Amino acid sequence: MRNICRVVTYAMPVIVGLALSTAAIAEPRHGIAMYGDPQLPPDFVSLPYANPEAPEGGRIVQGEVGSFDSLNPFILKGRVPWQLRFLAVESLLGRSYDEPFTLYGLLAESVETDPGRTWVEFTLNPAARFSDGSPVTVEDVLWSYETLGTVGHPRYHGAWAQVASAEATGAGSVRFTFSEENDELPLILGLRPILKKAQWEGIDFAESGLDVIPITSAPYVIDDFEAGRFVSLRRNPDYWGADIPFRRGTNNLDEIRMEFFADGTAMFEAFKGGLLTTMRETNIQKWDTQYDFPALQSGEVVKSLIPHQRPTGMTGLVMNTRRPVFQDWRVREALISAFNFEFINVTLNGEPAPRITSYFSNSVLGMEPGPASGRVAELLAPFADMLPPGALDGYALPVSDGSERNRAGIARALDLLAEAGWTVQDGVMADADGQPLTFEILLSQGANEPQQIADIYVAALSRLGITPTITTVEPAQLKERTTTYDFDMLWYVWGLSLSPGNEQYQYWGSEAAAIEGGRNMMGAESPAIDALIDAMLNAASREDYITAVRALDRVLISGRYVIPIWHNPVSRLAHVRQLKYPETLPIYGDWIGFQPDVWWYED
Repeated sequence: MRNICRVVTYAMPVIVGLALSTAAIAEPRHGIAMYGDPQLPPDFVSLPYANPEAPEGGRIVQGEVGSFDSLNPFILKGRVPWQLRFLAVESLLGRSYDEPFTLYGLLAESVETDPGRTWVEFTLNPAARFSDGSPVTVEDVLWSYETLGTVGHPRYHGAWAQVASAEATGAGSVRFTFSEENDELPLILGLRPILKKAQWEGIDFAESGLDVIPITSAPYVIDDFEAGRFVSLRRNPDYWGADIPFRRGTNNLDEIRMEFFADGTAMFEAFKGGLLTTMRETNIQKWDTQYDFPALQSGEVVKSLIPHQRPTGMTGLVMNTRRPVFQDWRVREALISAFNFEFINVTLNGEPAPRITSYFSNSVLGMEPGPASGRVAELLAPFADMLPPGALDGYALPVSDGSERNRAGIARALDLLAEAGWTVQDGVMADADGQPLTFEILLSQGANEPQQIADIYVAALSRLGITPTITTVEPAQLKERTTTYDFDMLWYVWGLSLSPGNEQYQYWGSEAAAIEGGRNMMGAESPAIDALIDAMLNAASREDYITAVRALDRVLISGRYVIPIWHNPVSRLAHVRQLKYPETLPIYGDWIGFQPDVWWYED
């Protein structure tokens, strides 16, 4: 057997000017950064992790577990292939994944804002065209922003609510003036999708599904699809922006195809059989033991390791505090203590994987161990009386001895539950009225690893007299239930970046707890969380920003909302040998903007 693992190096960014620039920048520029200046000069050739000499041609075939019934990723209704939001649309500016938060010209050839960032103005590239050949106009831009901000997906509403006015300032320029102080808003608006207004005349934008394929200016267009089975994107040979710096060395493949499967097992078999040309593996044991099929042994398939420096985010079983059973932090801590991570980790991974220790761990933004100190402690001090235990004095996830019995964890769980008013009565954990402690664990069909984890966990909980129900539902029902927060405990993933911003309100802000379709799955309602997000967004320097995120990280993890599992400091990608990627990697590694964006096909 020949396992070929390719390890590559990072492009380490030179971060200069960490303090927010106060110099007069009310003049058109080629890019904009959250703090300081863009790393790349106005005459940059390409993104540092792209290969401007990459050949064009070939295809990549990716697999997805689940289904879809819509091709409009900009609305709440329907299930959409998630990649369409990033591959089949363009925005005024594009993101470099080699910098924490810097944008460069895409549909807009320049961006302009004042020192206080009270407004932002974009000037369109006169060459910008939609896939039907029509020009991208200011009218399209204004319509897209208003439509997305009012009837589009809720993720677009918050920023639009902070826009006091939007107006054309010339034949090819548009200005947005803000009603609130928010230094991130110019960047957020620069990433809004731009759609063709004329296509939607007489059509209810919020109700579209498979009947309307959005016309965009992106390098790829939807060429073919079959509902629930596959989507094929073809590179537009007449794409307007092939030679702009931001696009050089990207979008090299002629076809990006997405195949959909009922479960992960079927998808893996499809990869082994050659239907798929790439596979992202998250299970270490499977990577080490099952990637030995003939195509890999012959070298037709290779294995690549892609390191990264991004935050772990949060993956695990989230407890919905809208439910009475999870409103007491002691109950949540008891359920975390009963989760035998060390045993589950070795059982499923073989080679132990590092645990997620907080929401921003594995990065400069992660909280530091031990008691809060310095500026972090100062930010938390006003909320000392309402903070969960551990936020100020230090919180760490419980560690078991690795044995299946987990005696210490079970004993601690019993003590915590007793403090919260729950005791074992005739073998059943119950409250003073004899009502049993039980809940449902909601999983998606075909999610093999979460199912294995939940099965082991439920067996452990039986030792406490707790008997949860595991319910698996198909993706449409899962979306319906999570949209309305109709669950007790849920398997969920939050991917977090090196530049957390306004989306943090959607993830755990108090207002988001009651907004359907949001991502505050745990139902967190904390004045401390809200204030720390405010502090993060209004930080005057990179140092203040990092401090605020570290304080937020403490409150989130000590809130005991999620039972975290492991993370992978490297991504594991198996792919046919013809699929190549640059030796120089972005700091985000295998993330949005990497595969298939900077990959190419070469014999």
